[in-house]
Amino acid sequence: MRYYPGFAHLFDDFFNDSISSQSGALKTDITEKDGMYILEMEVPGYKKEDIQIELDHGYLKVQASRSDEKEEKGKYVRKERYVGTCSRSFYVGEGYKQEDIKASFDNGELKITLPTEAKKIEENKKMISIE
Repeated sequence: MRYYPGFAHLFDDFFNDSISSQSGALKTDITEKDGMYILEMEVPGYKKEDIQIELDHGYLKVQASRSDEKEEKGKYVRKERYVGTCSRSFYVGEGYKQEDIKASFDNGELKITLPTEAKKIEENKKMISIE
């Protein structure tokens, strides 16, 4: 594996979410293949509808929410399953657009793919007329 200076922080977590760390939620493997980054995240127990992915100013944020069922099951002696919201954010860089990023969800695994290089942000040159 090659070392790219400045590359190591590309997918650093933006938020240090202690709940995610403690519960083991949203553990992520990131690989590079055929000009694409592939993020594979474990989200067991969540439905596709419970997961939201947002791209904002170079940050890719994945959030999963699960609420407690209101069904009366008796008094809990021990409750280990996480209820609430957990999230992970990754800095992917400026220049990505929504259509550059694809996501799929199957059997408790969220897979997100995006190109290794974002398209260059082109500035529209404007000519100024001289009077």
